[in-house]
Amino acid sequence: MKFSAREDIEAPIEKVYAQVTDFAGFERQMMRRGADVRRMDPGQTVTIGSAWDVAFTFRSRERRLRAVVASLKSPTDVVIDLASNGLDGKTTVELVALSPQRTRLSVSIDLSAKSLSARLLLQSLKLAKSNLTKRFKKRVADFAVGIDGEKRSV
Repeated sequence: MKFSAREDIEAPIEKVYAQVTDFAGFERQMMRRGADVRRMDPGQTVTIGSAWDVAFTFRSRERRLRAVVASLKSPTDVVIDLASNGLDGKTTVELVALSPQRTRLSVSIDLSAKSLSARLLLQSLKLAKSNLTKRFKKRVADFAVGIDGEKRSV
């Protein structure tokens, strides 16, 4: 199952890449939303292999997730591998410089099931895919607005 979104941002690619790789900021966001986030290599610069353990509640169940940086290609690509009890995923962020002051941000999340319970979870997500896709696109659009400061409508 795949979710994807694309936004054009009025900012140079270097500025957008800096925001996309602000992992400490993402940690704070997740904690504000009630997740327990633990960095496995605290205090070091984020590099390929940096990992986080995340615990959160989703659909009335406690979930645990391991996120590992699989690729960092400045200033164009970031890939994060995700693993949770029988559910694997990959988050890919791609940046393309459209001009010196304009950048296209493409974000995709691809989920796959490795166990029966994970397949059931994915099946329930597929039933709500249109709503989840709208929410995902709104989050990406809000992130883009935070970078370029413009008002947008989704």
